[in-house]
Order: sequence, then structure tokens, then C-alpha cells
Amino acid sequence: MANSFPNAGGPNRGPYRRRTNNDPFASIRRNHRIKAPQARVISPEGKQLGIMPTEKALQLATQVGLDLVEIAPNAQPPVCRIMDFGKYVYEEQKKSSHAKATVGKVKEIEFTARIAGNDFLTKLRHAEQFLDMGNKVKLRLKFRGRELAHPELGFEIINKALAELAGMGHADSQPRHLGKQINVMLTPLPANKRKPKFLLPDDDAGDIPEDDSASSADDDDGDDDENT
Repeated sequence: MANSFPNAGGPNRGPYRRRTNNDPFASIRRNHRIKAPQARVISPEGKQLGIMPTEKALQLATQVGLDLVEIAPNAQPPVCRIMDFGKYVYEEQKKSSHAKATVGKVKEIEFTARIAGNDFLTKLRHAEQFLDMGNKVKLRLKFRGRELAHPELGFEIINKALAELAGMGHADSQPRHLGKQINVMLTPLPANKRKPKFLLPDDDAGDIPEDDSASSADDDDGDDDENT
């Protein structure tokens, strides 16, 4: 008799595929999923409670309305902590989303070929703040009018800025002169290698312009000099 279901039990089962669990917290054992007979237990306040039967540790967690969570499964015996697992997951997801929202953006600092000394230092301070936040920084120098006849002045300013910011970031390439601008991108150094030069101890990002740049206010009339 012919098999009415030729693919039944075979390698090809049509459109049905095994689902994969993308939850990064699914592999963390907790409560009755912890199989080790004993555990080294840590209290919700971080106090060492010592080694005890896992069942007893679970009872302690249940008494205070919390979870027993395995935080070091490869230890002998495994280390477990009494905590609010739902709150832990929420806090970790919050930190992850905040990091994605604030890190990896490209900020821009704009100079002019005739920038004043105090304005130059302000730009460097803003650039340090951006780099300290883990952002890439684009340095852009804009020529105005007859300044284009002396591009070396622009390169001098950009190279000086790169030298001053060397303790916070490194240039991805050499500065490039394109049209009326000189551009170069800076990537922040690892956090443990950053050495701020212009930031004050209590500096934060609060005084950085809301448009994520520190452009010169006088650039609006930048091309008016061309016809003079």
C-alpha cells in the first residue's frame, strides 16, 4: 500500500521550522531550574550566606518574595544570588538601550580659518566631551571668501586640533580638503586610555548645543566675503 504521507518523519517537513529563542536571559537558570544540589548563596544586599542545599536557598528566596538566580554556573558549587529577576532583566535592557542610543553617533565640531583663540579652546572642550561619551567626532573647517587662497592656514588649525585631542581620540585618516572645507574624522580611544586635557572634573554634556554640534555662530555669513 502506498504511503499517503511520503514526507512524514522525513528530513523535509514543509514550511515548519524549529523556533530559536533569541532571549539573552533565557539561558540563566533560576529557582527550580537550578539542578545543582548545593549552591554558594549571596543575599539581595550582596552578603555571602555560604554554601547550603539549593532547596534551602530557594526557600529563603521564596520567603522574601524574590528569585534564586544562578550567576556563576561553572563555579564549584555554582554561585546563586537572591534577587528580583524581573527587575534585573529590566535594568539590563534599559542600560543596553541607553548605550545604543548614546554611543556611536557622529558629532561635528566646526572651525573657521580665522577662529579666535578662546573660541578654538571652547571647540576643543566640546570635542573632548563628545569623545568622552564614546562618540566619533568630525572636525570640519570652513573657508570663507579669499581664505580659500591660503588652505595651509586651515590645515594648520585642523592639525593643531588633532594634536590637542590626541589624548582622547585618533584620526581615521589624514585631513582632506574638499571644496570649501577641510574634514577629518576622530574615533575615541578606549575609555581606559583617554586623557582629557580641557575637561574640568565636574564637566558634563549639559552645556553642549542641543543640535549635537559646536559650530561657529558667525558662519552664517560665511560666503558674503567672496565678492569683496
